[in-house]
Amino acid sequence: MLDRLANDVDLGGGLGINYHDETPPLPHDYAKAIIDGLQGVDITLILEPGRVIVGNAGILLTEVQYIKETDTKKFVIVDAGMNDLIRPALYGAWHDVQPVRESPAEPGVYDVVGPVCESADFLAKGRRLAAAAGDLLAIMSCGAYAMAMSSNYNSRPRAAEVLVEGADARLVRRRESVDELFALERPQG
Repeated sequence: MLDRLANDVDLGGGLGINYHDETPPLPHDYAKAIIDGLQGVDITLILEPGRVIVGNAGILLTEVQYIKETDTKKFVIVDAGMNDLIRPALYGAWHDVQPVRESPAEPGVYDVVGPVCESADFLAKGRRLAAAAGDLLAIMSCGAYAMAMSSNYNSRPRAAEVLVEGADARLVRRRESVDELFALERPQG
């Protein structure tokens, strides 16, 4: 069957990363399975392994603005939102949430939500955390997703990007300003 297919076969980005409790194959094992399965077939194989290369290389850093408790739920409201990382809101993707420093706050089970006035503006649901206003949280496994899928939804400037190499950090893309968001608009009349 495969020898009758077109000469180009695109396997996409099929090699995943570990977000929560998955166990994707190692790159070597994945490559071996593909090579063994296509032995003797004359094709051009196309792979897009971006997320396995950069997925776990990036985090989204966000600051806790305040804690909100209702009779049925607890929320950690942060300054990052669904425009910064759309995957949880769009299709329920899991991104681990880690405190940057241990918080003296009492641990609890929280939904981590953003400041956009949308019921879908969440980064994580049902996470056991100790967090208080001013704490920093790291939303993990964002390297292939956060900036690449970010938007200016709700007139929110996109976040800055910082490259960390060992103990050194440098700004590689500054945060957008609100003025820049409207710079291309032309007044009418």
